Amino acid sequence: MKDFKTILICEDEPTLRELVRASLPSGYRFAEASDGFVALQLAQELAPDAVILDLMLPGLSGFEVLAEMRADDRLRDTPVLVVTAWSERREDVIAAGADDFLPKPFDPDELKRALDKLLDGS
Repeated sequence: MKDFKTILICEDEPTLRELVRASLPSGYRFAEASDGFVALQLAQELAPDAVILDLMLPGLSGFEVLAEMRADDRLRDTPVLVVTAWSERREDVIAAGADDFLPKPFDPDELKRALDKLLDGS
């Protein structure tokens, strides 16, 4: 059994990855990916407890990563929180397979609440 929940942060901006880590309490193990190819590879290797996913990633887009995850039996039910500056509608992101959506810029407390909700439901 895991001691810490593993959160995969898929974000190409280092300062935003740091903000995500700083926004969440201790007790999580973080893995980070700065492009879509690495994001998908780490998701497959680690089978994280949740994924925080930007849609605008180099390599594979966040939408492509999400589609690949939903097609993978091991990752199909992994909670995915999309955090993006794109002007996507929440309904479109959820229809694409995300479990929740936060627009950037986000409030750190809102990020924590959204992630807690996803993890409690998993």
